[in-house]
Amino acid sequence: MPPAQPLSAIDSDHPSLQAEPGQGPEPVSQQELNAWRRGFTPQAEIWNGRLAMVGLSVGLTVLLLARIVAGSQG
Repeated sequence: MPPAQPLSAIDSDHPSLQAEPGQGPEPVSQQELNAWRRGFTPQAEIWNGRLAMVGLSVGLTVLLLARIVAGSQG
């Protein structure tokens, strides 16, 4: 079995993974990145992730508090 190559060495040799000049992501201002946009946009995906984390945090907090209250009554 040949020795393992680092992933960076494998990826850099693959022609489909080499970026063409000027084909990278365009820089976006902070104001544009945090804009409230509807539809399938990068801004909507960012807000979706943020709100999902808030919902998860609130749900886990409620669950933890409910267990603490239920444990102290019994």
